[in-house]
Amino acid sequence: MTRYFVALQLGLAASLYSGTALADAWVQIEAQPTLTAATQSARVYANTLTNVAGFKLAGRWHAIVLGPYATDQDADLARRNLRAQGLIPRDSYISDGANFRQQFWPVGGLATLAPVETPQANVEAPSQQAVEATPIEQPAEPLPAEETPAEARRSEATLTRAEREELQIALRFAGFYKSTIDGSFGRGTRGSMAAWQADKGYEATGILTTKQRNEVVGTYRDFVASLGLTSVDDDVAGLTIDLPLGLVEFDSYVPPFAKYKAKDDSGVEVLLISQSGDEATLGGLYEIMQTLEIVPLEGPRSRDSNSFTLTGRDADMTSTTEARLQNGAIKGFTLIWPNGDFQRRDMALAAMRKWSATEAVLPDAYGDGAAQDIDLLAGLDIRRADITGSGFYVDAAGSVLTASSVVDQCTQILLDDTYPATVTATQEGMALLTPNGNLSPLAQANFDLRLPRLQSEIMVSGYPYEGRLGAASLSYGMMAEHKGLNGEEGILRLSVATQAGDFGGPVLASSGGVIGMLTPAPNTDRALPEDTGFAYDIEMISGFLSSNGITVSAADSDRDLSDLELVTYGRDVTTLVSCWN
Repeated sequence: MTRYFVALQLGLAASLYSGTALADAWVQIEAQPTLTAATQSARVYANTLTNVAGFKLAGRWHAIVLGPYATDQDADLARRNLRAQGLIPRDSYISDGANFRQQFWPVGGLATLAPVETPQANVEAPSQQAVEATPIEQPAEPLPAEETPAEARRSEATLTRAEREELQIALRFAGFYKSTIDGSFGRGTRGSMAAWQADKGYEATGILTTKQRNEVVGTYRDFVASLGLTSVDDDVAGLTIDLPLGLVEFDSYVPPFAKYKAKDDSGVEVLLISQSGDEATLGGLYEIMQTLEIVPLEGPRSRDSNSFTLTGRDADMTSTTEARLQNGAIKGFTLIWPNGDFQRRDMALAAMRKWSATEAVLPDAYGDGAAQDIDLLAGLDIRRADITGSGFYVDAAGSVLTASSVVDQCTQILLDDTYPATVTATQEGMALLTPNGNLSPLAQANFDLRLPRLQSEIMVSGYPYEGRLGAASLSYGMMAEHKGLNGEEGILRLSVATQAGDFGGPVLASSGGVIGMLTPAPNTDRALPEDTGFAYDIEMISGFLSSNGITVSAADSDRDLSDLELVTYGRDVTTLVSCWN
């Protein structure tokens, strides 16, 4: 069972008092990220209030407001009366409407001047999640329309500590304040106020007027409200965490995840992690998470015995996964966020990192279960390489020979989906790979310098199905010709059915000796028979390897291997080569 509570985020306080007279004044009561949500909200408020209006704001946000009022004093009187009755959220504030764009509510109508009088009946408030805050004591007299620095300083003196801290937070959010949030308006705070005033075209006095404070704080509050940060108490997963429910909504339990999908095409997703386990389980989850599409390859990652952090970035999104082991359970979260909106992401991430856990753990068999598919884990897409092919070990240090077509223009190359490798040399369709760390292969290629007779049996060892089988497989065929279709030397023509994933794999004689490397067909505008294959012969391979410091090992047996021995040797000497971008 999941319960939601509105979260008190980052020192949100009640609205600042505004006494500045303007041609029009409005009470802004909330903002919604989509037109649909904003229209629905406006309709709910209109059931109780008579002067509801809605305007599109800059970007994707939509303001629900009351008004217009003739003066700020009228608007503030209405705001206080409505707040006292619980009809509008306590963080509603006064706006001059300068950032309002196209009106969307009332539908087809224009807002008209609202009366100062407000309903006094004890009417039940509309169902809206409002941020709770302590009411602010209002000044006895309204401030003049245009405040002098002295008047602004006097109005500033009426602010509570929470309001002063919120103003510093709002200035930091705007990019002007870099110091500690302490509620003290010292040199740093004054400097940030002056910088903000200069940026907005105001006189840079370093003392914000009431109107300017409302502008700074109102912008910040709109931003926070757009996230909809809400405390979620998930009894099933055993987690209490603040989530941006303005952008995500609960989807399903698919162990070990509680999944929250994007709301209103926000592109934001959340996974809550909850499972029983120990240090080995934590390590396994760390490895598995990195195979998912939601964790791109690029980005910092770290792990110790009790926790791990994964950050993945690509051209479209950034994901952050954090998990830790405590009391025999692994708890944590993944936050997936579209690129280009990092300020809100950082705010949501900071709130989510304050999660706490209970002893409850999401059972392995909870819910209906995820779709069963080899390309899915708990209903999430497993990341697949852009190109896969085959290669084979040519020395005891783990050097691999493969087709250059497999590894051209790769951001990352992995051997057996695990070991990073680097291209150290290429020549005529061949590529030599060197593992980035220590690697001890089970077998290395032994080359048979004697070409099999025409029409004798040969085998190709490779990964035709992108590693889905978990091991190399053998394709059986015949030696068709000791040269290419046009008489090219160094090329073997084979009669064998292969697939693109086999390219780069070794061609074996019945003795188990390597006699060639499978390569793509030469460019031709003719359609060749399906069982036509080509390979570079030993002379080309040995020359390439020798020129790059690899000593070629010769096969020392004339005995034909059994089928089991051939399969075992082929699997031990062949590796999956995957290209990632």
